[in-house]
Amino acid sequence: MDFLTLLQVLDSTVRLATPLLLACLAGLFSERAGIFDIGLEGKMLMAAFFSAAVASLTGSVWLGLLAGITGSLVLSGIHGLASITFRGNQLISGVAINFLAAGMTVLIAQDWFSQGGRTPSLMGGGRFNDITLPFADALSDVPILGPVYAQLISGHSILVYVAFACVPLSWWILFRTRFGLRLRAVGEAPEAVDTAGVSVIGLRYAAVAICGLLCGVAGAYLATGLQAGFVKDMTAGRGYIALAALIFAKWRPWYALAACLLFGLLQAVALRYQNIDLGGVIIPVQVMDALPYILTVVILAGFVGKAIPPRAGGEPYVKER
Repeated sequence: MDFLTLLQVLDSTVRLATPLLLACLAGLFSERAGIFDIGLEGKMLMAAFFSAAVASLTGSVWLGLLAGITGSLVLSGIHGLASITFRGNQLISGVAINFLAAGMTVLIAQDWFSQGGRTPSLMGGGRFNDITLPFADALSDVPILGPVYAQLISGHSILVYVAFACVPLSWWILFRTRFGLRLRAVGEAPEAVDTAGVSVIGLRYAAVAICGLLCGVAGAYLATGLQAGFVKDMTAGRGYIALAALIFAKWRPWYALAACLLFGLLQAVALRYQNIDLGGVIIPVQVMDALPYILTVVILAGFVGKAIPPRAGGEPYVKER
């Protein structure tokens, strides 16, 4: 593999890892507060549809982003209502959200656009365009560092930079602020937080809202940044992969970044190298496409028992009287 090819693979890795990273951080906030969220997939899918639909109808990608975030927040509110207020089973609520999103997006898309459950292709102001960072063109001829800066670091949409900026921001919020301390405490010992006079329900709803916000950005990026419109089930299991990455990262932001880049690298390799010939043995394209999902199963099988989730995770809080 030459240097140029390596840069191209790494560039694809960054682009493919962005929605995984946003969804992984979304799950991080939710699960740190004790709310397990299997519905990341559904929130991303709903956000992808509404962002593409509104961007197509209005020609404004920013209105599309706002619509996508709103759609994701609505599903987060439903999940919070079911699992926090009514103390329902969090896993069942998340699965229901995934089914709801999968059906509603196709139904509404067909009703609005009559294109087989998809939106029209986005062009111009309906998409997030790539940004050229300062001096990228001037430094492109500098050996090694120039191409890395010009082709790998520069040339992504604004949501990519937002996603990577969310990693240190999430770390700072969770481990350096009073809100983060209380959020983590709610996931470990909600009764202690309640005794201190802090609202457990309020903190958990805040975590669910942050989860919805990040999933909304992830879904909007899929439809208006990574691709040019919405198609049926376009999330393709990314929500579940994000959950696997979260377990692999042991619920820590920096580890989550590394895990998502690993999954993104596998997806990039699968897209670029298909039907590989290894000494006369051809690896089918289906095997390459399945690599990220195979790794998901391996990680879940190998790390679920080792990674210790928040102690109060998945358990509704009932205030003692």
